[in-house]
Amino acid sequence: MTGAKLGRLEKLDPRDIWATETGDFTPWLARAENLTLLGETIGLELELEATERNVGAFRADILCKDTDTGHWVLIENQLGRTDHGHLGQLLTYASGLEAVTIVWIAASFTDEHRAALDWLNQITDDRFAFFGLEVELWRIGDSLAAPKFNIISKPNAWSRSVSQAASAIAADTLTDTKALQLDYWTRFRDHLLLNHSPIRPQKPYPQLWMYFGIGRSGFKLMAVLNSVDDWIGVNLVIDAVDATAFFHLLHERKEEIEAAVGTALDWRDLPDKKSCRILLRRPGANPLDQTAWPDYMAWMRDKLERFAEIFGPRLRALNAADWKPAAMVVDDMA
Repeated sequence: MTGAKLGRLEKLDPRDIWATETGDFTPWLARAENLTLLGETIGLELELEATERNVGAFRADILCKDTDTGHWVLIENQLGRTDHGHLGQLLTYASGLEAVTIVWIAASFTDEHRAALDWLNQITDDRFAFFGLEVELWRIGDSLAAPKFNIISKPNAWSRSVSQAASAIAADTLTDTKALQLDYWTRFRDHLLLNHSPIRPQKPYPQLWMYFGIGRSGFKLMAVLNSVDDWIGVNLVIDAVDATAFFHLLHERKEEIEAAVGTALDWRDLPDKKSCRILLRRPGANPLDQTAWPDYMAWMRDKLERFAEIFGPRLRALNAADWKPAAMVVDDMA
């Protein structure tokens, strides 16, 4: 339509919307919907832990957990141009934690600070990741201002893991079984991406399992490729502090959950271990038969997606305080 009327994008100064960093921008960013927007930009599922939390001698603007890995995510934000002071704080945070993702958000990055983040991503191992993002605000006419995050520096985790795997193979440190596992999970990651699965693929490793986030820290999905006992499977792993309570709250809805899954599940409390598990196995699978891999991958994807759909909302609603062990129920009735 040649006569169609179109609006014009107008870029705003962030300080026109957020007057201060600590009083306005940080509280806005810490809201769940805005952490979701940030997480979608950098490929992480973020769960808020605290704002203005002390980390060593400094105070982090926002502290989150990456629900896929359980690792810390520290977010430092500025409404102006990046400076050396904030870079120093970020390095201090990273030095005090065993595994952490650092997210530095600013209205604009200097070339020096962009280069510094790129260099940090090159020299650190995969326990550390550094992101630099510029935040922009746009509107059309009198519309509400719309935020946009632009990544200006990020870790190249894929090339890092591939180069490490290639080095291990070149050094003959992988057995035939480990090499096969790495090959399978690498192809399964590609399978999830090609099929636009809502299950976020993880970095492939030469091991018999691969973990996936499910939207809440302390819980994760796990796909298993067992070539010793000839089975494949999908598990829900509960390794939260209150794992036993969460397990029993889910077990109280066992019939409802299994009806939704479409089959019986193997419920394992595992009181002698730190985690509980809910398992679905497919016996009689031969992981060494690569011609069967497409079938195994399709099965795993279907079950992972079903687990995420069925367990995800239930996990987010769980409250450990709602569980009353049998002894406590008897005491209450006494």
